[in-house]
Amino acid sequence: MKGYAYLLKCSDGSLYAGWTNDPERRLKAHNSGTASKYTRSRRPVEMVYLEEFETKSEAMKREAALKMMTREQKLELVKACEQKEL
Repeated sequence: MKGYAYLLKCSDGSLYAGWTNDPERRLKAHNSGTASKYTRSRRPVEMVYLEEFETKSEAMKREAALKMMTREQKLELVKACEQKEL
């Protein structure tokens, strides 16, 4: 089963890292206030980074790595991802 690591940008400008097997459903859960205590009070949230993996385990490892990054490193990652899409 595929897994995804992601970064959300919250309404207060903070960043939240997580993993899921269904990015659309997870984003809806975050925005409805049922996904995490952290994002509940910082809605609405926007998915700014998404990375796909072959397994749940790989996605969870990437989430842990994202959480260890500094805010500046996360923002650079988001910026690099945005530039690829252009």
